[in-house]
Amino acid sequence: MEEYVEYYNTKRITTKLKGLIPVQYRNQSLLTI
Repeated sequence: MEEYVEYYNTKRITTKLKGLIPVQYRNQSLLTI
């Protein structure tokens, strides 16, 4: 289960998040504030 959560947050690329992985999207969002 932990491996899936790690994959979901660090390796999964989504079109909903402009092609970024969730961690990158969060970091980018924080930088623009």
